[in-house]
Amino acid sequence: MTNVEISPRLREAATELGAGVPYALKVLAGRLAEEPELGRPMGPPGVLTVMVDGDLFEDCPTLAVDYLRGPDRIEIRQATPTRAATPARSRDQAVDPAAAAAAEALTVREVKDAWQRVTHWLLRHAPASHEALRPGADPAALTALEHDLGTPIPPALRALWSLNAGDDGVGGRGCLPGNRALMTLDAVAESYRHRMDARGAHRPEPEYDRFTAWRATWIPVISRAPADGTSGLYLDTSTGFLGGWSRYNEPPADELDTLVTYLEETADMLEAPALATRDRPGLRDGALVWGGEEDDWHPLTD
Repeated sequence: MTNVEISPRLREAATELGAGVPYALKVLAGRLAEEPELGRPMGPPGVLTVMVDGDLFEDCPTLAVDYLRGPDRIEIRQATPTRAATPARSRDQAVDPAAAAAAEALTVREVKDAWQRVTHWLLRHAPASHEALRPGADPAALTALEHDLGTPIPPALRALWSLNAGDDGVGGRGCLPGNRALMTLDAVAESYRHRMDARGAHRPEPEYDRFTAWRATWIPVISRAPADGTSGLYLDTSTGFLGGWSRYNEPPADELDTLVTYLEETADMLEAPALATRDRPGLRDGALVWGGEEDDWHPLTD
């Protein structure tokens, strides 16, 4: 039987999501001990997600629960309320504003905590990459961007951009896995307008510049590189999950990550490089490099 633990942070915050959430997580831990492969694979190796039906527990929303599976232990790391429960609600039954506000506050705190783990690591180990991060945006700039996009910016994304509003990169590389970069606000607005305009133009795109149909609820967040917007990740504001876009006529790819899990996994890979089995982080001239093969690239070790 596999040893299953619930992260201390999630234990502390669980009741904010609903009084029945701690019990639901305890029941799930018991199931995972017997069925460690119960969930579906997430982006990084070893991370899975499983749904918890809120109708089975009193005062518990339907949850998407992420857990990290190791060789002999499982850690339940995050529980996110999902809209999957919406169809089962009565039309006359309103969402509890207090529960929604608590879930929102928890997500904002988790985004800030995860991103600060990344930036604090950069400051200590990769100062060139840390210096390339732009300052945080003020509320007025975020409100202006929201007006420009014509769609609300989720609080979690506002929280991230309030800390750092983009990454100028070092040597053409960003600080996120795959050498991707957190997009600047100008790049976000330009990318979003370009895709929305192309969606409504009904004109053929050049072969080199085709991309999948864009939805109004998709906000581009991460680009292939600081100066390369040919592909990247968007945040679907209707679901809370990240997805991939590409101009090269590739089908959309669900990352199966929320903004929280993506940033937490990035921080985990920096702090424990052995977890980074796809893109190994390393250092080159004081900058973070993911998966580099240059002679002067030094892979990180635990």
